[in-house]
Amino acid sequence: MCKKRLLNLMEKCQKWEWLKEKHFRSSCQSSVFGLVMEHLEISMIPALLLLPVLLQVAAAHYLLGISILTALPGLVLWYYYATHRRKRRTLFFLSLALYSLAYMYYLFITQVVPRGDVGLLQVSTATSGMLLTVALLIHTKRGPGFVPQPAVHGALSGTTKSSTPSVGPGASSSGAPAELQAGKEALRGKWSWCPVCRIMRPPRAGHCRTCGGCVQRLDHHCVWINSCVGQANHRSFLLTLSVFVLTSLYGISLVLGSICPQQRAVTALFYCPGVYAHYSTALCFTCSWYSSIITGGLLYVLLVQVLNISFNVTEREARLALRSKKGQRRLFGLVIDTGEHSRGFFQNWVDFLTMKDASVSLRSSCTDLV
Repeated sequence: MCKKRLLNLMEKCQKWEWLKEKHFRSSCQSSVFGLVMEHLEISMIPALLLLPVLLQVAAAHYLLGISILTALPGLVLWYYYATHRRKRRTLFFLSLALYSLAYMYYLFITQVVPRGDVGLLQVSTATSGMLLTVALLIHTKRGPGFVPQPAVHGALSGTTKSSTPSVGPGASSSGAPAELQAGKEALRGKWSWCPVCRIMRPPRAGHCRTCGGCVQRLDHHCVWINSCVGQANHRSFLLTLSVFVLTSLYGISLVLGSICPQQRAVTALFYCPGVYAHYSTALCFTCSWYSSIITGGLLYVLLVQVLNISFNVTEREARLALRSKKGQRRLFGLVIDTGEHSRGFFQNWVDFLTMKDASVSLRSSCTDLV
């Protein structure tokens, strides 16, 4: 009898240990799964899966097209403000732009080119524009020009330990030459202290809370490239926008000219009779409207960038001027003129096109200080 009880007790203990081990494994698996899901960019899934489905559904009927194409910009804007409010980095907009570009090109090759209305030169031009846009985007993503913390902090610290006091009219009480000391004081007056990075940053630099660093001549944090736009990549960012807008407008005109040859491109976008008679033409027409919406948004960004460069003001400086009420709205509020750095239209563009790279200008500034 005692042996049976002992055996039953041992069986219960083994079963309890197995349950504990199973529970531990499941909890570990759930924690690992949660960790993977936390670092996985889930926002890329709607751009990669739902976009072609929604566009194909929108091509079934013009009422569905109006509803879906009206709802899509609202959802994108909602997601933008949700991530912008939390200061989070997201790959949603970058993946949406790249996938939209690839999907529109795929439809152009498979649906428009076989119709025979587009020549080889036109296909080559559209393909070159798409490849050039991707190449410029890769160049823009190399970096905005972050302020190197150790070099700047060391350069703007006190006088060097190796400096020895000199006697004479060209020496100051601290032992450094008078010209060097005056240069340091003038440079310190233009530079500003970043309380987050705890470094001195050069003029017109700013801290990006999304990227978590100080950027030389910070313009803004662009969600479409998931990076800041600063001194090192501002020119390539402007060139990327220009090539993308031109390529998109050219592709839209080719598509509309193929499915609606009786109308002009602008007219065909609003009135194209018989376009819903065939599903392929309806899909191309719907994608033309989708591309027009994205191109219109980026065209507005390009226009604001051109105006800001013409007045030599960055987006960050414009926002700060609005908060402090020191800027003036110009051109129907499209640009905020601070008047601080402007040297005239022509000279502003010369300064923008010839400005040095962030790393080069920092090295020269630090060399002048030492």
